[in-house]
Amino acid sequence: MKVAVVGASGQLGSDLCKELSSVELVPLVHSEMEITDLDSVKRVFDEHQPDVAINTAAYVRVDDCEREQDKAFLINALGARNVAVVAQELGAKLVYISTDYVFGGEAQPRNIPYTEFDAPIPLSIYGKSKLGGEDFIRHLCSRHFIVRSSGLFGVAGGSGKGGNFIETMLKVAKERDELRVVNDQIFSPTYSKDLAQKIALLITTEYYGIFHATNKGTCSWYEFAREILKQAGLKTPVIPITSEQYPQKAKRPSYSVLDNYHLRLLGMDDMRTWQEALRDYMIGKGYS
Repeated sequence: MKVAVVGASGQLGSDLCKELSSVELVPLVHSEMEITDLDSVKRVFDEHQPDVAINTAAYVRVDDCEREQDKAFLINALGARNVAVVAQELGAKLVYISTDYVFGGEAQPRNIPYTEFDAPIPLSIYGKSKLGGEDFIRHLCSRHFIVRSSGLFGVAGGSGKGGNFIETMLKVAKERDELRVVNDQIFSPTYSKDLAQKIALLITTEYYGIFHATNKGTCSWYEFAREILKQAGLKTPVIPITSEQYPQKAKRPSYSVLDNYHLRLLGMDDMRTWQEALRDYMIGKGYS
């Protein structure tokens, strides 16, 4: 099996390349293929002829997406379309990485995890552009896996973000007397290594469709920050604040917990808790 990983140098892409070391791997970075250019995608895929394409490339800076709507839709939606079209032409399986931010825009507050069968209503341009990508995938590539995840953290750090939430909290905790972190946005932090393992398993199947894949358990960003500092042995106080006290350009869901329902129905939901995943990350980085 030959697997092309689009966005191979990113947070998830790096872990996928490690996890897929036993297969014939085609790691692709931006300098080698421009997903917003259909001819570029065709040229590279025609050269390599992958059996599976995993598209991790995305414009993920949520607030910047509000200011740069065209760029967000060009990469997250039209770029996804281009990869889907070429994958379909090759008869390849396609994995598209999506997000919990396709949810959260309902009129009534939500406190029940979203399954793959709930209708997405995104709040932000980022969420809307990723949902646009999902729609293209569903209609243009028959052998697809749309994998939604949440709050990703990984050793490589988020591409274009300059790190991840864990690294930011550890850095700021050493520079300031206290941390002030939002406590009214609930989600499930997910280790990109664990997500990569699940994707590596999915592509060996023909269980096409939408999947939610997050580590088990939920927390707010405030609770996540407290656990990070606890595991690192840092005593910097963490103060809970509201989203209104930390205004951002893009609206975030107050609740975006994903239920790994499809995986559970197939007997494949063995994702560990986010606390266990965080401990693994912290040990691997030498922080605890």
